[in-house]
Amino acid sequence: MAAYLIDPDGARAPVMLFREAGAASLRVCDIGADGRFALLRRGPRGRREALLLDTVSGRVTFRLPVADGDPWIGRLSADSRVLWLRSDADREFAALFRARLDEDGALQELSVAAEREEDPLDLLSLPDHGRWALLAWNVHGASELESVGLPATDSDGGVGPRSRSTLPHEVVTRMAPVRRGGLFAALAGSRRRPGIWDLTGGGFAPERTGWSASDEEARPPGRPPVRPVPLRCRARDGLRLGGWYYRAPERDPGRPAACVIHLHGGPEEQERPVFSPLYHELLGRGLDVFAPDVRGSSGWGRSFVDADLGTGRFAAIDDVADCAAHVVTLGYADPLRLAVMGRSYGGYLTMASLVWHPDLFRTGVAVCGMSDFATFFAGTEPWIAQSAAAKYGHPERDRELLHALSPMSRIDRLRAPVLAVHGEHDTNVPPTESEQFVRAARERGVPAELLTLRDEGHEFLRADNRRLYRRAAADWLEQYLVPDTAAQPRQ
Repeated sequence: MAAYLIDPDGARAPVMLFREAGAASLRVCDIGADGRFALLRRGPRGRREALLLDTVSGRVTFRLPVADGDPWIGRLSADSRVLWLRSDADREFAALFRARLDEDGALQELSVAAEREEDPLDLLSLPDHGRWALLAWNVHGASELESVGLPATDSDGGVGPRSRSTLPHEVVTRMAPVRRGGLFAALAGSRRRPGIWDLTGGGFAPERTGWSASDEEARPPGRPPVRPVPLRCRARDGLRLGGWYYRAPERDPGRPAACVIHLHGGPEEQERPVFSPLYHELLGRGLDVFAPDVRGSSGWGRSFVDADLGTGRFAAIDDVADCAAHVVTLGYADPLRLAVMGRSYGGYLTMASLVWHPDLFRTGVAVCGMSDFATFFAGTEPWIAQSAAAKYGHPERDRELLHALSPMSRIDRLRAPVLAVHGEHDTNVPPTESEQFVRAARERGVPAELLTLRDEGHEFLRADNRRLYRRAAADWLEQYLVPDTAAQPRQ
């Protein structure tokens, strides 16, 4: 990969800033006011780092590990003598770091400018080259937005004053400064569609912009919006897990319901209370949804993210079963009407849960999931393989572990009917991963279907395919979980 400095007027030829053979990722996050220094983010997931590049000499003058998540990791001050960074270097939770630099860009002092004990810094925006900062803290998946003043010189002390904003949505998904001091944020919530909000108004009160969709406050047709409740539970080894529970509208709260355990991708993603057409489709069919963060998810600290590495992946599979047991124990979910569903890494976990815990779930929906790590590594993109090896294991050195972790290695234990969904042009997780799982299930007499979405890759982008996917998944789950449409219990 290579990063170039481009003249938007086309008067000068592009200038290459930095290049790296075999790079998993590379992004230019800021250029100093005088153009001498550039802030870059490089590295595969789980091993990101910030680089400060002297554009004149081509020398890297400073580097620091930084957290995964939002790639816009920081910004230089107006005089390029201070670098503000969102980092979790030597920390459990990401915080705002202040790196004081000399005139050649070398580090003189590194300190933590703003932190919270158990809440990671999720997003960072620094308009006006570091005169003030907008910090979005991740509080169990929801966002808290805070504005802080930044010291102009080394002698001005710490950050402050601080002010907080009341948000019209639960989650801030993106923050972006624009010219003349403007600042905008993309906000998302569980009960209305996402929108773009102006954060530069008086009193730090977000104002909705005209760029938001006309249906920004629209409800799903014929269905009331559902606000989820946060849940915490313990895994069998004592690790504390989190997630969000969605209760189907107009359901008797004292009666256990059919429940779908939905698993996000990543695995470093986090379940957050944002508007999900899929969840509303399932809720409209009378199905509850519990969307947990099993180990390996972000938002709960570095140790939690790394808890699924190596043989820890077996515990992540058990986390799915423990989350299902928790909502049953609470009286929310009917133990005889549980399903598991997920996409990408969540699709892998769905297949794994069905073969590791064959009597727990009545059915499953696996979307773009890996069924065999050997065939996955052989067929995926090289840059995906590089990052995946750091998470799951090396395809050569860890071959036995990867085989043991592959759902196909335990396919004889599959009992529950399964629907697999895949984009026909997926190059992240090749469609053969779903095809071989469905084929093996059918050979063993287990009901299994494959829905291939045409003209789609790993992400489903076409509106008609999104609707088809949601309805097909809901139809499948309703068939096995809702009493008047469910199939006869398995013998």
